[in-house]
Amino acid sequence: MTDTEIEITAELVRELLLDQHPDLAGRPIRLGAKGWDNQLWRLGDDLAVRLPWATPTADELLRKEYTWLPRLAPGLPLPVPVPRRLGEPSERFPRPWTVTTWVPGEPADRAPVTRATEAAEALAAFLTVLHRPAPPDAPVGRDRGGPLAGHAEGFVPRFTAAAEAGLIADPEAVRSVWEDAVTAPDWDGPALWLHGDLHAANVLTTNGTLCGVIDFGDLCAGDPACDLAAAWTLLPQGGADRFRTAYGHAVDTATLCRARGWAVLRALACVFIADAGARGLPGGKPSWGPPARAALSRLTATAGR
Repeated sequence: MTDTEIEITAELVRELLLDQHPDLAGRPIRLGAKGWDNQLWRLGDDLAVRLPWATPTADELLRKEYTWLPRLAPGLPLPVPVPRRLGEPSERFPRPWTVTTWVPGEPADRAPVTRATEAAEALAAFLTVLHRPAPPDAPVGRDRGGPLAGHAEGFVPRFTAAAEAGLIADPEAVRSVWEDAVTAPDWDGPALWLHGDLHAANVLTTNGTLCGVIDFGDLCAGDPACDLAAAWTLLPQGGADRFRTAYGHAVDTATLCRARGWAVLRALACVFIADAGARGLPGGKPSWGPPARAALSRLTATAGR
């Protein structure tokens, strides 16, 4: 299914609720956001309906969130959207969907972090609690949380294409950060719970600092460096150093190197998505460009550190 095969409207959302969760169907319904995998429709002031619309993998990711996030959310120091109800596929809508709590705030790609110290401490507190050993049956990341070397072959053509297109301001400095990261020793600790996708569109801000974390579709277990990359992809200049001080687990040099490598991968992906948006291509998001380019600038300042 693609986004052109079914139109999601407030009327459809209400019909789905009437069929499966009629006690919620009388609430006001309005569009909240159209994300990469899902659409989010506000359901009153404190809930939202989350429906897959543009990617075939979204169904599995929604079910994963529904299974695991209610177990992880208690104790997290930032609000997250906790699934409360599950909607099963039906004739009206042939995919699963969920009802979650609504987290107020603006995505950081549109309202960037400006208060570096406060945001660094909030991010560190959040990841300190989240990064605990995961059980053996925890989900495996699609391409997150494993050895960074597994991305080395795919990195080269994407990096080359970005450099040739002028999408990277200092290609050689970016290459240096990546090479330091991909040659660092692998994680040899326990598999920890990871958010897996901490880029600017998946965190919320208010008054210049973090106020929520959303979209746990890539929730998995693995190397914490995958999430620690957020110190460079989300925080202003100087925030990464404050984050490292505030983060509640020991971080060795190899893990910091890998985290910068994960940050390069994430920023590079966002640069391509932003470029597609600037050219009017499907799936493109122009607002992802400024935070991605800023992240690459911060990362190149760390080359050799």
